[in-house]
Amino acid sequence: MNSDGSGPQLRDPDAVGLVRPAVLDATVVPAGLTDTLATLRRGRWWQLILGIICMSMIANLQYGWTLFVKPMHDQRGWPLSSIQIAFTIFVLVETWLVPFEGYLVDRIGPQLVGVAAGLMVALAWVINSMATSLPMLYLGAIVGGIGAGAVYGACVGNALKWFPDRRGLAAGLTAMGFGAGSALTVFPIANMIRSQGYETTFLKFGLLQGGVVFIVGWFLRAPSAQFMPAQKPGRFNSAREYTPLEMLRGPVFWVLFVMFIFSASGGLIATAQLTPMATDLDVANAHVSIAGLTLLALPFALSMNRVFNGISRPFFGWMSDKLGRERTLFIAFIIEGVAILFLAQFGRNPAAFVGLTALVFFAYGEIYSIFPAICADIYGRQYASANAGLLYTAKGVASLLVPLSSVIAASSIGWDGVFIVTAGMNIVAALLAIFVLTPLRARASRA
Repeated sequence: MNSDGSGPQLRDPDAVGLVRPAVLDATVVPAGLTDTLATLRRGRWWQLILGIICMSMIANLQYGWTLFVKPMHDQRGWPLSSIQIAFTIFVLVETWLVPFEGYLVDRIGPQLVGVAAGLMVALAWVINSMATSLPMLYLGAIVGGIGAGAVYGACVGNALKWFPDRRGLAAGLTAMGFGAGSALTVFPIANMIRSQGYETTFLKFGLLQGGVVFIVGWFLRAPSAQFMPAQKPGRFNSAREYTPLEMLRGPVFWVLFVMFIFSASGGLIATAQLTPMATDLDVANAHVSIAGLTLLALPFALSMNRVFNGISRPFFGWMSDKLGRERTLFIAFIIEGVAILFLAQFGRNPAAFVGLTALVFFAYGEIYSIFPAICADIYGRQYASANAGLLYTAKGVASLLVPLSSVIAASSIGWDGVFIVTAGMNIVAALLAIFVLTPLRARASRA
């Protein structure tokens, strides 16, 4: 018994952190309050599921892009490097507007932001379906970037707020939708492009994807004032809430920013350039048999990459909750760097190409779960959407290397040069995680 005569108090993370008596029955807690607690307990998991659905609907805007590149080049005659500028524009707009969109989510909630994003997601591919010039294609990329960034800011920020006790896992599951959401549509999109043309494919899938986001967006909710998170104590967790401007003034953010760029570059180049890469390495049309399944190397790699990229996000997020953020970052960066080096050595073997690109995407996907989680750990929950959005802009900087990779690959250096540079960037990021980020966080926590 406590001094005030009340029963022992327990904190249950699955009951969204509300402090309640150990024995929860009608004699202790009114039935209405019991129902409220049960609803809150279920509510955050429903919000997580809704966020995953929305994220899966914007996955093709990035990960399905490579399927459209060659058909546009063949039909319109546009240079590949010019077409890939649209991909870079999309990533730049998607990432660099997330801080503003995240700020809106922090202020007005995820619902209206999600609904508006659905309209933009649909409009983007409708524009692409009608694009008869590169400027019009670039306009579609801008609209798509706005919509995708709004979905990302709303859903990832919401996950960080609902799950302070499982930030890595929640952010990873949400980001999994973005990583693996296009896995099931690789073959339908490829088949529709062949049978109906890339314009019709843009139109039909654009309306479908945007429509789902528009409908689901109406059900997104942020935690209410009654939500009292039972945050697990962890190393270097913030004792206060940092505004975005306060975050930008410290060195820890900029170390994270550089690490994000270094790791994201290889993954984005592989995402946008997988079809040209497979063609140049002469493996695109080779048959590959793995685990009794035989497919052409390129569609096989595309499907495997989506799956492994999706799985990696909750896996590494969960690992970072258990093992620590910096150690998990180190492991993932080393895996990605070594896999890229092996791709330079063995990538002309079709089976090795499929397996190694899957490993690259598996390691690359972790940045979308661990970085939002570590950002919320360091800078707090109140401005989690805006702060994570600012860190996410590093992806936009990394995307600037995608057109450059086309130029390097077309030169005498070839893809081997691209592989060596991106592998080195991952290894440097791994060393920064252990030898720079860890001591900086420890010093900041004592300040």
